[in-house]
This record gives sequence, C-alpha cells and structure tokens, in this order.
Amino acid sequence: MSHHPLKAVTLTHVRYRKGDPLGHFLAWVSLVPVFISLGGFISHFIFRRELQGMFFALGLIISQFINEIIKKSVQQARPETCALLEMCDSHGWPSSHSQYMFFFAVYFTLLTYKKLGLIFRNQLLVAVVLVWPMSVLTMYSRVYLGYHTVAQVFAGAALGAVLGGAWFWIVNNVLSGLFPAIEESAFGRFFYVKDTSHIPNVLRFEYENARSAKKHPSYKRAD
Repeated sequence: MSHHPLKAVTLTHVRYRKGDPLGHFLAWVSLVPVFISLGGFISHFIFRRELQGMFFALGLIISQFINEIIKKSVQQARPETCALLEMCDSHGWPSSHSQYMFFFAVYFTLLTYKKLGLIFRNQLLVAVVLVWPMSVLTMYSRVYLGYHTVAQVFAGAALGAVLGGAWFWIVNNVLSGLFPAIEESAFGRFFYVKDTSHIPNVLRFEYENARSAKKHPSYKRAD
C-alpha cells in the first residue's frame, strides 16, 4: 500500500510558542475571520436574511477564491519560521487572513458611511474602534506567529481593501437593481429574504414597529 502525505484541516489549527501570552492572544485574533464567517454571517442569514448581508458574504467568498488563484499562480513560499509550525503546505502571497479582514473592514465602513441598513447604535464608532483595529491586529498576528512575511500581509490587506471597495460599488450600483426581483422570487418568499437598504436605521425602525405591533390586535398571538 502506498503512503500519501497527510494534510491537516486548518480551520482553527493556529499554533503559537508555548508560554507566550501575546502569541496566545494573537492566535485567537488570527481566528477572527472564522468567527465572522461562522458566527456572523450564518447567524445573520438565520435571523435577519438581509440581501445586503448575503451579498456581503458572497463578496468575501469571491475574494477568497481570487486569493487562492493568485497564490497558486505566484507560488511564493511562506517564511522559514512557518516550517516550525508544520503548516507550510500552502503558498503565502497574498495573506488570505489579511485580505479577508480588510475586505470586511472596507465594506462594513462603506455600508455604515452610506447608512445602508444600519443595525447598531453608533455603527461608525464600531467600525473605527473595533473593526479596523481588529483588521490590523489580524495582519500583525500572521507575521508574529510566523505564518507570513510583512510583504505578504500588506499585499493581502491592499488586495482586500480594493476588492471590498469594488464589490461594494458593484452590489450597490449594479446588483441592487435585482433586489426587488429576488425578494419577490420563490426563494425570497420562502426564506423571507428582504432588502432594508432604503431604511437609514434598521434598528430604530424594527424597535418602533415592534412596539407599535403590540398595540395592534391583528398582531397579537393566539393562545
């Protein structure tokens, strides 16, 4: 029987030096893209089913496909420090983690700036205080932990920012014209898919309508 080399599923397989508290912290930071994908977008689809959120997630998926194509084309090796982590079976340029986070940061900031379906109080503050610092920390974590060079993370960040801005423009200037058709489609009606881009503050809109519905007899639940 021939023996084939083994390859790990690297979804949460992030290593750091034992006894290094900063490395431990940055290892968790490095997993932020996983948390956003699994915790953020999946829960968003289950509970909100907003078209903006769905196309946001679709853009991130397309961005990652582009990242893989570039990596396989350029085939730039990861740094020598990566050999110690036993995680060097893929190419390093550009960094997919950095690309993911800067795509997310740019798209989220543009959504907030344009006031397209805001779902948080002071959402711009969330972008400035949380999203952008976390993006920079994720980029730094990939270098500190030894998975990428500085050039690789900066390349990923730059590509992610460009793709995030370009996808935002495509969605809101080209694809948004399809939103009404998607809402009225069999898929849209079955899954209650909706577009709230026209509502400046969705949080306030839902709050006020939920309070109003309590006073309306047709909205009361039957026991």
